Amino acid sequence: MKKSIVASLIVVSAFGLAACSEKAQDDSANAANAVAADVTDAANDAVANIDAAADSAVNAAENAGDVAANAADATANAAGNALVAAGEEVKK
Repeated sequence: MKKSIVASLIVVSAFGLAACSEKAQDDSANAANAVAADVTDAANDAVANIDAAADSAVNAAENAGDVAANAADATANAAGNALVAAGEEVKK
């Protein structure tokens, strides 16, 4: 009888450990999924930030190009005006 009680306790303990083990596996899987989701969110945020920085750099380069082109136009206009004025002086 003592052996049957011990055997029954072993069986109950085995089922208890199996249930705990399954719960632990579920908890571990849930934690891993949460970490994976956090990593994915962080990677997506990093990509968005890089895209925004690249867009800002392109806009700054375009603006600098526009400023340079405007300065070149103004210089060409000033040179043209100076030539016209010089031509007028020569005619006098």
